[in-house]
Amino acid sequence: MDKNQYFSIPQLAELLGISRIAVYRKVKRGEIKAIRIGRNYAIPKKYSVGHLDGELTEGQKRKISGAVKKTIAEYGEVLKLLGRE
Repeated sequence: MDKNQYFSIPQLAELLGISRIAVYRKVKRGEIKAIRIGRNYAIPKKYSVGHLDGELTEGQKRKISGAVKKTIAEYGEVLKLLGRE
C-alpha cells in the first residue's frame, strides 16, 4: 500500500479543519469512505476529494442553516451585543 495515496484520520482532520473525532464519526457513519487496517483507518485520497473541494451537498446546507437558526434563536441578543464591540 502506497502511503502517499491515503490520509490518516488526524491528517484529514487537519486538512478539513475539524476534530479527529468528527472525522472518525463521519467514517463510522459512512460519510467518508475508509479502509480499516487493524485498529486504524486509511482514507483513500480519491474518496476524500469531495470533502476538500469546498462544495456542500443540499443536506449539509440544510444542516448548517438549521444550526445557524438555532444559534440565532438562542444567542441572538448576545451576538448583537458582541457585534457592537
